[in-house]
Parts: sequence; C-alpha cells; structure tokens
Amino acid sequence: MKNFKEKLALVPNKPGSYQMRDKDGVIIYVGKAKNLKNRLKSYFTGTHTGKTLSLVENIDDFEYIVTSSELESLILEITLIKKYNPKYNILLKDDKSYPYIELTNEKYPRLKIVRNVKRKKNKNHLYGPYPNVTAARKTVNIINRIYPLRKCENLKKDLCLYYHINLCLGYCKYDIEENKINNMKEEIISFLKGDSASIEKRILEEMEKASESLNYERALELKNMLDDIKITLRKQKIDLNKNSNFDVINYYKDNNYLSIQIFFIRDGLLSGRHQDIIQTVGEVSEDLEEFIIKFYDKNGILPKELYVPDVVDVNLLSEYLDINVNTPYRGKVKSLFDLASENAKENLENEEEIISKDEKKRKSALKLLGELLNVSNIYRIESFDNSHLFGTYYVGGMVVFEDLLPNKNEYRKYKISTDAKDDLKAMHEVLYRRYYRMIMEESVKPDLILVDGGKTQISVCKEVISSLNLDIKIAGLVKNSHHRTNCLMDEDYNIIDIPEDSDLFLYLSRIQEEVHRFAITYHRNIKSKGALSSVLDMVTGIGEKRKKELLKSFGSLKQMKNASLDEFKEILPEEVAIQLYNYLKTL
Repeated sequence: MKNFKEKLALVPNKPGSYQMRDKDGVIIYVGKAKNLKNRLKSYFTGTHTGKTLSLVENIDDFEYIVTSSELESLILEITLIKKYNPKYNILLKDDKSYPYIELTNEKYPRLKIVRNVKRKKNKNHLYGPYPNVTAARKTVNIINRIYPLRKCENLKKDLCLYYHINLCLGYCKYDIEENKINNMKEEIISFLKGDSASIEKRILEEMEKASESLNYERALELKNMLDDIKITLRKQKIDLNKNSNFDVINYYKDNNYLSIQIFFIRDGLLSGRHQDIIQTVGEVSEDLEEFIIKFYDKNGILPKELYVPDVVDVNLLSEYLDINVNTPYRGKVKSLFDLASENAKENLENEEEIISKDEKKRKSALKLLGELLNVSNIYRIESFDNSHLFGTYYVGGMVVFEDLLPNKNEYRKYKISTDAKDDLKAMHEVLYRRYYRMIMEESVKPDLILVDGGKTQISVCKEVISSLNLDIKIAGLVKNSHHRTNCLMDEDYNIIDIPEDSDLFLYLSRIQEEVHRFAITYHRNIKSKGALSSVLDMVTGIGEKRKKELLKSFGSLKQMKNASLDEFKEILPEEVAIQLYNYLKTL
C-alpha cells in the first residue's frame, strides 16, 4: 500500500468527486464526498476488509475534482462511472430491465409487453413494473381473451382468424365506434390499476352463457381465468390508499455485503419487488445512492415518490432524480419500509454463504490464471466467437466477464462485412472494430482477450492488437480431436494444461460456452427474419429505416439481385449501395 501522506495534506475540505487509479493508470473506482480530505483519508487509515481492502491494495494514485455543491459532485461521479465503468464500482448483475404492460395510444389500441421503456415518448399508458414476466404475460393473455382488442401489429388487408374466433372486432374492415373502444380501454385501465370488478362481472356473464348453452368446457376455462385474477390480486393487496404510487427501498448490511430490497407499489398494489446483494467499497450512503441511480437509469421509469433509509441524503437524491424522496418514520409506509429491511436481511442470510464461497473460488481461479499467463490482477476478460451458415451470413459476438461474472451490459454483436469469407477474416474484422472503437472512445481496456482456438486464432488477434499499438494479454482455448476444450495456449503459443476438475477450467469453459451461445443466438435471430431481411442485415450501413425502403421498392430478393447499382444509389448512400450490390452478386 502506497503512502499518500503528502498528497493527502493538499486535498481541500470541499465537496467533489475522486478517482482511484491502478499502476497502469486505469481508473478502478470513482466516488464522491461532501468533504474530499476526510473521505480520501479514510481509505489510507485504519483497517479494511473484503472488496475495500482489494481496492486500497491496488491504488497507485488518486485524483479529485472539486465541485461547488454536493449535487454537482454526484452528477460528476455518475458521469465518470458511466464513462470508465470502474471495476470496483457497483455492477448491476441483471442486464434486463423489468417488463411493463402497454396499452398503445392508437386509434385501435393493442395490449402488449414492453421492456425498453426509456424510448417511449408517452409513458402514461405503461403499467408496471412486473418483476415476474410470467405474471405480466398471463395478465396480457387474460385481457386479450376477454376484450377484442387489435391483435396484429399492422392492419391486415382482410379479416383474420382472430376476428372469426371473436378475439378481434375486425378493425381492418369495419369502422368501430369510438365509444365502444373507449369503454374497453377504461375497463382495461381500471383492471391494470387493481380494480377487477368490471372484468370479473364480464367473465361471470360469459360463464352463465356458456353453462346455459351446455358449453361446460368454456365455462370451466372462464372459471379458471376468474380464479387466476382473484389469486393474483389477493397476493398483491396491501392496506394502502388506492392512489398510492411509490417505491420503497431498504437494506441490511453484514460484513462486506449490502443486501438491498425494493418494493414497487402501484395503485395500492404491491406489483413486485427487486432484490440484490452487492459488495461494499464506500460508505453505505454512497453505495446506496449509486445503486439507486443506476437502477432507475436502467429501468427507465421513475415512481412518483421514493422512500429510502435515513443514511441517504434525501434532498440530494430528490434533486438528482427530480422526484419526491423521503424517509418514513410512522404509519403504514413505515411498516412496509421495515418489511423491506426484514426481507433484505433474510435474503442475505440465505445467500451470504453461497456468495462467499463463490467469491473465494473466483478469486482463486483468477489468481491461478494470472500466474499461468504471467499477468497480475486479471479482472476484465473479453471473449469472441463467430457464427455463419455455409460460409454466408457471418456475424460475430463479444462477451465480457468481470471478476469471472458475465457483464451482459457490455456484450456486443457484430454484422461482418460481405468480403469476409472465412472465420479468420471475420475474426480479424471483429477484433479490429472492437479495439479501434475502444481507442477512439477511450473506453475500458480488458486485462485479457480470450479467443476460441489455438495458434492460428491467437496470431490473428496478435496482429490486430499490434497494429493498434495496444498491450493486451491474449490466450486461446484449445480443443482436442473430439472438439472438447482441454488446454490453454498463451500468446507465445505455449500449451498450458489445466485439470478439467479445477475451478479455473470450469470458469473458462463457462466463458467459452457463453460466447458461443451469444454468437449462435444472434445468427439465428437474423436468419429467423427471412432470407431477404437476413441479406440486408448483413450489410453495414443498412438499418431498419433503409431496410423498409428497400423492401418497399424491390419486394423480393430476386428483384434486388437483378437491380442495377444506380437503382440502389437512389435509395442508399453510394458506399452502402456499392457494398449491397457487390454482396448480392456473391449469392
């Protein structure tokens, strides 16, 4: 641990953001403080354990930026964290945002599940979040079976099956009265807000009709649907005002672990919860504030009000998020707040031993990997794989593992240019694009690049890294004659045997399987769109808008193959038109 006594003496007693760097100059932690001097001193005095100890042992230098207010320091901290993604800051484990149910604001509305709500301009017709996606799908399914909403994304030219089985009013052919649609919308919105009376009444009426016509199978189906609704709402009911819309966040801390629990309250219903366990580095207040900001930044929609523990600066958080943030001290919300803390404690007690064991295994495996490859402090590993169909439709995938845990927010997909006719050319292109962009954006550099293959693949990787004047360790996972990974190869082409029953072998195999799965899934998604769409997806510079224009102009792959370069230039920029024209000639 370095002695920063002289440098610390010059730090002012003012608010600001600070950045810790390792021996390679990489920012490994970003924090903020009301008093920079006191906060920075705390890292280099007293005893530390766990993740904080690991951070302090790796600090080679620190910098700080003084701000005029705490809010400025918080904004600066979050900005720098997003830019540098420091390895000791909080990483949200789940890459997926929670689903919402959307009642579309169209002339003929649809009901559907949406995830990326940040892009939605009109958030008034979104209901959720639903941490349980199965419950969300079941809710949408029930409503769509009861109400004849529009089911197709685009209106068809003629009536479809949904109309003939009474699940649609035939919006494509008939002019439906606005009042009828509005009445449906009101009942659906009422149900999504927790009032099931109108839907239950409708189901009971349908049950009676089915029974009278001796359609007992339909009557039983409706009864089961009614039971589903009652059970769902009974589980969610809590004794709160019907108009209550807020989130409750509380925590429990033990050793170096912070267990966080979030309850989502919507229209007086407990619509779901989120729970997470993180390792602490800073003060509890700092870690909670960072977690809360990252959580809502990822999930897109803020509640009307937020209740947090008193260790958090409610005024600062309120100003940053631009919503009401408070700490409850009495009443029903306080009871719910205490319940969140109890759940956080129970979750940590159940998971702490497992998490601790897993952490020890990962640390041991990373230490061994570093020793085998002569690399100190391996943290971020980037792994690549390609996928193709008989030499066509090449795509590439990159997965990122940090501390041997997948960071799915950092995964990347690559459409490979049309002149890539083999795996090595495809690999060269993906690697070059990835690390050229890393240099341009000054983004995080990996500690290790892991390729799927031996000497040939490593050579290609070395060529790319060398051409960009980068210094990054490279290794390959080598397969035997039975196509099973059995050893590691370093960048000097030395074979390193790893016991198949070791933790390191299992973690490396997990990385290899994940990158292969990711690339294959991307390839299948492209192929599932159909031949013409797949071709367009493979040409760099053609996105959804240009794809629609091409489909509208030509309509089929055959007509596109027969088209001239000038015809493509009327729709596309010259460079993209040439690329598409040349690619079509190879098919």
